[in-house]
Amino acid sequence: MTYRLRLFITGRTPHSIRALENLQEICETELSGRYEVEIIDVLENPAIANVDKILATPTLVRKLPEPVRKIIGDLSDREKVLLGLDIYNSDFERTSN
Repeated sequence: MTYRLRLFITGRTPHSIRALENLQEICETELSGRYEVEIIDVLENPAIANVDKILATPTLVRKLPEPVRKIIGDLSDREKVLLGLDIYNSDFERTSN
């Protein structure tokens, strides 16, 4: 299964950079070879943000697999991101049981 993700950011702010770094780390460790990421700067592409109904940045949108899910913030809460994306690694599963 391939995850199709969109990360909406606003320029190169510290919050946006942190979200990019956190997403990259999560994708590399949890989805290695099974993801596509599209980075959208709402300052440069406001129409795309409008279509996806993005009201705050950074926002991560999981387009596939359906259903579409959104996570707002810098993605620093790893457990919240994994739950939001329906990704469970063995460490997370052990601590939540």
